[in-house]
Amino acid sequence: MDTALIKERMVAQVQKKLIFDKLGYYPSEPQAAIHNSEARVRLVAGGERAGKSYSSAVEYLSRFWETPLLWLVAADYNRVTAEYNYICQGFDKLGVPYEATKQVDPGEINISGGFRVVTKSAKDPRKLAMEAPDGILGCEASQLDYETFLRLRGRIAEKRGWLLMSGTFESSLGWYPELFTRWQMANEEEACSFSLPTWSNLAIYPGGRQDPEILALERASSTEWFAERYGGVPAPPKGLVFNEFRNMIHTGLDKFFEFDPLDVCYLLVDPGYASAYAVEVVQKRGEHLWVVDEIYEKGLVTSDIIKVCKQRPWWDKVIGGSIDIAARQHQGQIPVVETWNQEAGIFLRSNKVQVRDSVEIVKRFLIVNPITGSSLLHINGKCRGLISEMGGCPNPITGQTAVYQWRQDHEGNVIGDAPEDRNNHSCKALAYGIIDLFGFSNVMRKPKVKFF
Repeated sequence: MDTALIKERMVAQVQKKLIFDKLGYYPSEPQAAIHNSEARVRLVAGGERAGKSYSSAVEYLSRFWETPLLWLVAADYNRVTAEYNYICQGFDKLGVPYEATKQVDPGEINISGGFRVVTKSAKDPRKLAMEAPDGILGCEASQLDYETFLRLRGRIAEKRGWLLMSGTFESSLGWYPELFTRWQMANEEEACSFSLPTWSNLAIYPGGRQDPEILALERASSTEWFAERYGGVPAPPKGLVFNEFRNMIHTGLDKFFEFDPLDVCYLLVDPGYASAYAVEVVQKRGEHLWVVDEIYEKGLVTSDIIKVCKQRPWWDKVIGGSIDIAARQHQGQIPVVETWNQEAGIFLRSNKVQVRDSVEIVKRFLIVNPITGSSLLHINGKCRGLISEMGGCPNPITGQTAVYQWRQDHEGNVIGDAPEDRNNHSCKALAYGIIDLFGFSNVMRKPKVKFF
């Protein structure tokens, strides 16, 4: 690093400290690590009441003269309120003239000198395609979807801007904890991740990690919950059957993952009532399989599911599909497969598949080709039933973690050679479909996968 750059960074740190002092902000060690980072993209995983919104606002205030246009972005406008108000309060303390709208939906702060802060909602992607910002604060960023993150990363490229995202792990599933883990190590993405534990907010918890209130929370919580909600550290479920799955590799929301009206569709079905009735809508393109839509409902019978299917834009392109072999059983009523045939006019095929083979088949479609960087399975990000079972997001019905897992002992060690038969409706449907569309022998000729 040359001498001029070292001097420039030293001056910047002195300026920051002067701003912090003026604001009455004295960062704890974890907060200081975030402010001192030179990474253009920073991801902060904060515990509850860790002061992440205030720290984010202060980071902007300490460099606002370098950021002519700042975006405050969240899943909806309400979630930018804290940062918006903290920025206004900060300018009051600094004596910097500004004008701000009272509302945040949308809101704008015009600062003396031509600097601006504008609010954006991820619910309106068109607004994220307007004038490129110099910096972005992602507010409650764990609530954003991966596609929005990609848009934000793209928007700062034009002006070589910066992105600071902060949020609390709602669960240790999805793109946010994936990036957190990846950016804990050196990388070529100019990115870094940080934990901001609840106890780092010394204004509320002066005793830090040993504060009596923190110790009380620890005693009242499971180890995983405490680490996730208060420590800012992901605690993903153990024993995932499909531990190869990654949101950033296997899912997307752009046009490549959408239903192609020029191609035919297949329905992959696993019937259920008390837990979930899963219908995965797929299109086959060469050796690749694209899951373009999904129906994942609880408490609906087959006739109800068929009615939902008929309302989707792909319905006229369905030419067949597959279903759990148990759907051929009578059990005192019309078999499910016959209901599909009679009411939908669709014949669903079925094959008897061993559980271990079904797992192996899906795993082989999740393998990433080291040359292309792609797998054979591509899932539209709105198919949250399938994604949740693979460990990529909370269950769309319950909002809770419900993943397909291997059987484990009380210490979390895998036991036996078969997974638990739950949280697997979409995964089973997918396995049946892959066999039906590609053939068992063809799939099994692909490279073998190590299970665990």
